[in-house]
Amino acid sequence: MQRPHARTALACSAALLLATLTACGGSAGADTDTEKPTVPTNVTAQASSATSVHVMWDQASDNKAVTGYEVYQEGEKAVSLPATKRMTDIDGLTASTAYTFTVRARDAAGNLSPRSAAVSVTTPAPAPHDEEAPTAPVKLRGKADDGRTVSLSWGGSTDDVGVTSYDIYQEDSRIHSVPGTQTTAHLTGLRPGTVYTFTVRARDAADHSSPDSNALDLTTPAASGAPASTAPSGLRTEVTQREGEFVVDLSWDQPETGGTIPAYQLFLNGKMTTTIVWGGTPPSGRATYELTLSDPPGTRYSLKLRPKLSDGTWGDFSAQRTVVLPG
Repeated sequence: MQRPHARTALACSAALLLATLTACGGSAGADTDTEKPTVPTNVTAQASSATSVHVMWDQASDNKAVTGYEVYQEGEKAVSLPATKRMTDIDGLTASTAYTFTVRARDAAGNLSPRSAAVSVTTPAPAPHDEEAPTAPVKLRGKADDGRTVSLSWGGSTDDVGVTSYDIYQEDSRIHSVPGTQTTAHLTGLRPGTVYTFTVRARDAADHSSPDSNALDLTTPAASGAPASTAPSGLRTEVTQREGEFVVDLSWDQPETGGTIPAYQLFLNGKMTTTIVWGGTPPSGRATYELTLSDPPGTRYSLKLRPKLSDGTWGDFSAQRTVVLPG
């Protein structure tokens, strides 16, 4: 019997491989994603200072998933961001100069959306004698409009030269900015049934930021049929000094969980620091805890906690509080 010619054998092998792929429901390029994401909309750009611009946009969509965004300055890519970020600061600009920005969405296959509509902004003139930061915004207040949006308003700040923008922070992250002539903000893209803590800072053309406004806690309504929140509420802090150390007295209202809460996790600056376990019977109603710190005066901490539930899982986070160790 003659052996098959090498080319015939290769052809048979290729045909067999193709038949196997077809039998398994696959084919060459069957899973290739060639569809581009939609164009990012509502792109805005505002001058945060004489040398920086804040660019924001609304979420794009894709047949698979948007994995990132690219921001272009004068047609050249300035920065790439993950899909979770829909705002960025472009720094190192020139004062009294006009700039144009566009945004594109990107998916996992590398498909890029068409560019968004271009937005233009002019950076203000420098303020060489501006050495003072603005005063803190006052009377921050707001409401949850629905499970994913909140509205905020506040009293304006003053500055020796002028306020150019207000930056809105959720816990310790800046999530939004508005022009210095505006003292309201509408925030979207939030999660239902979640406690948020907002503060606002004013900024001037020299890039000085004010102290924080008062902190505002807002809880978005839970989605229909979702379980009730297990977040502790009414968290309060008081700092005193004792024998060369700082003592932070915390107190909070315990959530209704259908059982006793045996422990809490305490987080400092976003990291779990200690587990609060009661020495005897867990308290009912309002709980307290004493935290000792030995850091230098002026050290800033953010604190939040969450309960351990009767099924062994950890519940929702409380609102965040900020403490600064006194000098």
